[in-house]
Amino acid sequence: MKLIGLLGGMSWESSAEYYRLANQLVRERVGGLSSARLVLHSVDFAEVERLQAEDRWDEAGELLASAATGLEAAGAELLLLCTNTMHKVAPAVEVAVSIPLLHIGDVTAEAVRAAGIGRVGLLATAYTMEQPFLRERLAGHGLTVVVPGADDRALVHRVIYDELCRGVVTEESRRAFRQVIGRLVAAGAEGVVLGCTEIELLVDQSDSAVPVFPTTRLHVEAAVAAALDRH
Repeated sequence: MKLIGLLGGMSWESSAEYYRLANQLVRERVGGLSSARLVLHSVDFAEVERLQAEDRWDEAGELLASAATGLEAAGAELLLLCTNTMHKVAPAVEVAVSIPLLHIGDVTAEAVRAAGIGRVGLLATAYTMEQPFLRERLAGHGLTVVVPGADDRALVHRVIYDELCRGVVTEESRRAFRQVIGRLVAAGAEGVVLGCTEIELLVDQSDSAVPVFPTTRLHVEAAVAAALDRH
């Protein structure tokens, strides 16, 4: 089993899901007392969030690239950036290491295409919904991406940062997200990408009339398959 490097802490709430899912999947697929071989570097999200808010993405890329080199030095053979938003700086991370970075956008797009869907709604942070880095990655796989309107984007972003990243999950926000999903479907979305790793703490397939694509789970499933050489 290959050693998976987790570059996490953005937020640690979702990174804990990465850890849990990786171990659960290995146990299911290998059996017995098997668990995932993992090494984790968890950054201080307050520092990363400040760089995001101040549009200092180059510095954020340098920070994560440095952490990635540490994971490689610790023996990681495969790298996961445990966040959608910070895939904006994935190129800076990739050039800093010689091990492969498993891109969350590629993994997600493959799952969407495998489901026979070509037009998807995207729920994520405002950075991810409004900037092109993930939308264009998905579009590169032949997908059409629909994002919510301005008010819905603001609501989704607020819930992510003010609630989910702080471990707060409320029924009120779940109902609000269901309504946002409904409006994406009305706008023609055939499926919905849960494009922020914390969103899976709030909503799942039961909250949507169309297929949802949980990027955290898809990312971990692909990583475990690669670690076990099962493609």
